[in-house]
Parts: sequence; structure tokens; C-alpha cells
Amino acid sequence: MIKTQEDREDLAQEVYLKVFDKLASFKFNSKLSTWVGTITYNTCLKFLEKKKIPILDVTNKEGAESWDMLESKALGSDYSPIESYIFKKESGQVLASEIEKLPPLYKTIITLYHNEEMSYREIGEITNLPEGTLKNYLYRARKQLRESLLLNYNIEDL
Repeated sequence: MIKTQEDREDLAQEVYLKVFDKLASFKFNSKLSTWVGTITYNTCLKFLEKKKIPILDVTNKEGAESWDMLESKALGSDYSPIESYIFKKESGQVLASEIEKLPPLYKTIITLYHNEEMSYREIGEITNLPEGTLKNYLYRARKQLRESLLLNYNIEDL
């Protein structure tokens, strides 16, 4: 959610202190990771609000191609295992770079769902968003990510 390394480090320390101070109040109603995630999420939201950084950009861009085309190229039979490995590694770096450009809320939801493999329920507990809203935001985040990838990179380049 936070772009600069220095701010991330400061917020990590702030979250650590909050977790340490409130650990006795943890009631085991959820996973510890969900509880810590909620504290982290709320701390980041407060930071973004102070800095007047919007957490959600609702601009809508039209995309022409599908990410599935890129994936099929990586897994196609025309490529050796080494070429396929290199493609996957480079596309992973490109994908991570493009995820960083998403609005903070979209970036958070994509990261929690895909990287941390959290359920909608767990993400909902962290973000205090209903499941339907989460699904909608995840769809929009994926769409914005796909459009950004297609806009900024030629399919042949990937």
C-alpha cells in the first residue's frame, strides 16, 4: 500500500508496537495473521489519509487483448523449458512492477488474495469490506492490471 521504503519501514515499526501493546487483547476469534493484517491495514489507511493519497482510483480504461494470450505464449509448445522458465521469471517481475502501480486498495486485495492466498472472509476481516465488494474490487484490480500490462508491453516483448 505504501510506495516509499522509508515510509514502509516506519509503518512496520508502528505496527509492531501496536501489535505488542494490544497482544493481550487478542481474543482468538480469528487467525493471528488476520488480526495483525487488520492492524497493518488500518495503520496504512490512516497514513494514506494523512498524506491525502487516494486509496482507490476508479478510472476506467479499455483493454483489447487477454492476459491468457500471454500465458499461452509462455506455456506454448514452441518454447524450450529454459525459454519458458525465463519468460515466467521476467513476466513475474513485470507483473510485480505493474501491481506496485495499482491504487493501494487494489494492490492490497490482489496481494492478499493471490500472494498470501487468503480467503474473501479473511480479507474482509482485514479490510472491513463485504465479500461482494471484495470480489468486485478484485475483478477491477485484475482488469486494471491486465489493461496496464497490455498498454505498456507488447505481447511479443513478453
